[in-house]
Amino acid sequence: MLATLAREAEDAGWDGFFIWDHIKVNWPAPVADPWIALAAIACATTRIRLGAMVTPIFRRNPWKLARETVTLDHLSGGRLIFGYGLGADFFGEISSFGGELDDRVRASILEEGLAILIGLWSGEKFAFSGKYYNVRDVQFLPVPLQKPRIPIWGAGTWPRKGPMLRAAKYDGVMPMSGDIEKPLTPERVREIVTFFKEHHNGGARPFDIIADGETPADDRTRAREIVAGYEAAGATWWIESTLPWKQSLEAFRARIAAGPPKV
Repeated sequence: MLATLAREAEDAGWDGFFIWDHIKVNWPAPVADPWIALAAIACATTRIRLGAMVTPIFRRNPWKLARETVTLDHLSGGRLIFGYGLGADFFGEISSFGGELDDRVRASILEEGLAILIGLWSGEKFAFSGKYYNVRDVQFLPVPLQKPRIPIWGAGTWPRKGPMLRAAKYDGVMPMSGDIEKPLTPERVREIVTFFKEHHNGGARPFDIIADGETPADDRTRAREIVAGYEAAGATWWIESTLPWKQSLEAFRARIAAGPPKV
């Protein structure tokens, strides 16, 4: 179904198809492994960007993740975007498995994981010694198709500065409001854009600001107005987002088929 939805999204004119990276949810529902699902999505499409938004690195070995991401980058012809996040216990995904609940510890694990991931993507001999991970001299080939590397988007809750400063080291940010059911307003996005102009190399390098929310399928004018507000604030991507406990698969599939808002 995910591969079919991705193909329908591509046919309808969307530019990307992104899925959650969760290990469980707290209600009875089938859950697919995101990386196997993304392989199917890559094979079902030819143009759109794809990725998991977002992957909590604390529950994955960075070297295994390096193999998965580079393989998927090749399989998709260089269309992968890697999204990372700290992870949360919203669905009991940490506590159910006796994981680390301290945000600061998971942040440190995340930092080390990102350093290893990028080092292994380089194709050069690499070693790393950290508190949570250690890598002896290894060399991973092939390298990603994308240059200088696979784009990295970081997630974080605005206005917490730590996650924002971490994301500023990379290629984009997926800011959140702290309430999964309440997207950020265009005014908040404008604040975020101002922040990254200052902290992302003075704005000299390209940097994506991702906004998300819902637009109506049956009111193109209203959909255009919603997205135009975020574009005016400085957002570079709009992700049409759905919450499975609020919208049926059939309704979201119809939204995909209606195509993206045009601004």
